Amino acid sequence: MFNNLTERLNESLKKIRGQGRLTESNIQDTLREVRMALLEADVALPVVKDFIEQVKERALGQEVEKSLTPGQALIKIVHEELKNIMGKAHEKLSLACQPPAVILMAGLQGAGKTTTVAKLAKWLKDNERKSVLLVSADVYRPAAIEQLKTLAGEVKAEFFPSDISQKPVDIAKDAIDFARKKYFDVVIVDTAGRLHIDEEMMTEIKEVHAAIKPIETLFVVDSMTGQDAANTAKAFHDALPLTGVILTKTDGDARGGAALSIRHITGKPIKFLGVGEKTAALELFHPDRLASRILGMGDVLSLIEDVERKMDKDKAEKLAKKIQKGKTFNLEDYRDQLHQLKNMGGVMAMLDKLPGVATLPQHVKDKVNEKEMFQQLAMIDSMTPKERTSPDLLNPSRKNRIAKGSGTDLQDLNKMLKQFEQMQKMMKKFKNGNNLASMMRGLKGAMGKRAPTF
Repeated sequence: MFNNLTERLNESLKKIRGQGRLTESNIQDTLREVRMALLEADVALPVVKDFIEQVKERALGQEVEKSLTPGQALIKIVHEELKNIMGKAHEKLSLACQPPAVILMAGLQGAGKTTTVAKLAKWLKDNERKSVLLVSADVYRPAAIEQLKTLAGEVKAEFFPSDISQKPVDIAKDAIDFARKKYFDVVIVDTAGRLHIDEEMMTEIKEVHAAIKPIETLFVVDSMTGQDAANTAKAFHDALPLTGVILTKTDGDARGGAALSIRHITGKPIKFLGVGEKTAALELFHPDRLASRILGMGDVLSLIEDVERKMDKDKAEKLAKKIQKGKTFNLEDYRDQLHQLKNMGGVMAMLDKLPGVATLPQHVKDKVNEKEMFQQLAMIDSMTPKERTSPDLLNPSRKNRIAKGSGTDLQDLNKMLKQFEQMQKMMKKFKNGNNLASMMRGLKGAMGKRAPTF
């Protein structure tokens, strides 16, 4: 996420780290490069101007703390000002009202709005323990209604049926009445998207908004459109009282212009980031944490939260007890570990949140092969249950069958089995571990053998 911006900013700030003191001259030179980095990241010009002015004013007037080098002092100022332009702190969804709390979703076609509705429903169910009703008021695209119905089933949210013969206002009101009778906590209303902003679209969504009076009106926008995302959000806000923004496709956005521009231009907070295609790929937006990631400082808090939220603790405890009893770590256990890693977004998603990884050269990052994890899962899935629990059975004939069944070759299979054996040996060393924490330290140590050092 935002790799280009991270690289450029770190390159710009690197030169001042070794300076003996901050002067107007070296600050000016550094900020000129920072300015170029932000403009290349498609950050809106007014945002860049204000940001540079604020940093310059603070840097020149700053009494550098004795414990910090001048370079560190400037980086601290840049970090704080990045937080400021993105909103200082996370702003929660407002759900404090007589149920059901109504959330209206707006946005252009192609921004991932309908998928985001399902992601938000899953997030509310998993994190806020809310019962959620989804409804589509998009009467122009029957496929959009069917898509939301399918996604509602995936995230186990209730779906309120609608069809193209109805009016959007009537659909939304009927859904809310149903939710009230059935005691749902939250209703999320998906509205029609367009390829561009037009009068008819704005009139319709204003009517829906006036009829249902939502407690949250969220604008869903594609982060990869850069400062255009901020300008589109402003156009919607001028027509509709937005309460927040959800940025989608941030996992594919190497620039970061939208994240740095939206709050400044619209005055509205970014509340969530869409970080992938899966329904679980929605993260709370924390300006301070994102500022740290942009500057290559990592985001350990989010990583810990990911592990706590997505790790199957029961399986981890079960594995810890199994190892304690002296039982063998087998390929079934290894597969469980790979699935845990997959559920947390894969290796790179985790590494990206560790300090220093973002500033590693690209050729080092390229060595992290996500495909290998899926290959290994395919190989283990091609084995019989007996082979997974007793890997010693894997003779040449069985190996050939597994390689063919998983679309891999013998070299790949032997490599996976070697890695499995290394993990197996590592697990034996933690036989005396007495809890989940000691087991996790063992897994961390095993993974550390293959992870890049920094």
